Amino acid sequence: ARTLGKAVGLPVTVGGGGPADGPEGVAAAHAEAVRCVKALLRLERKGTGGTLADLGFVGVLLGDQADVAGYVRATLGPLIDYDAGRGTELIRTITAYFACGANLSRAKDELHVHVNTVVQRLDRVASLLGDDWQSPERVLEVQLALKLMRVLGQ
Repeated sequence: ARTLGKAVGLPVTVGGGGPADGPEGVAAAHAEAVRCVKALLRLERKGTGGTLADLGFVGVLLGDQADVAGYVRATLGPLIDYDAGRGTELIRTITAYFACGANLSRAKDELHVHVNTVVQRLDRVASLLGDDWQSPERVLEVQLALKLMRVLGQ
C-alpha cells in the first residue's frame, strides 16, 4: 500500500487474500481480499494494507474459515508461553482483573494475593503484550481472546 501510494501520489488501500490453489481458490482469495479492503476502509485505515489475519477479531469474524485458536494464540501467545514456561498465572490474573472491572482491590481478593502481586503481574503482562494492552481497542481483543480461550477449553 505504501509503495503503490507513493507511485500514484494518493493513498492506496490494499487487502490480501489466500493462499489460493486453482480457479476456485483464486475466486475465494479474491472475495477474501475484497472483504479485507472493505473492512480496512470502514475501520478508517485508508492508505494501509493487510489481510484478514491482520485485522484481529474483525478478521476472524469476516473470514470464511475462522481460525479461533490462531486468534487466541496471536493475541495471548506471549502470556500463554510465559505461564507454561514459568508456572505463573498471568492469564488467570488478567481474567480476574477484567472480571472485577479492572479494580485492583477486587482482583487481589479474587486471586487471594496481595495487591502488589497483582500490580507486578500486570506489569509483566505489559512487558509481554506491550504497554498499550489496556487501551480500549486492545482490551476488547484481549477480553475476546480470553473468552474464546475458555470456549476452546484451554
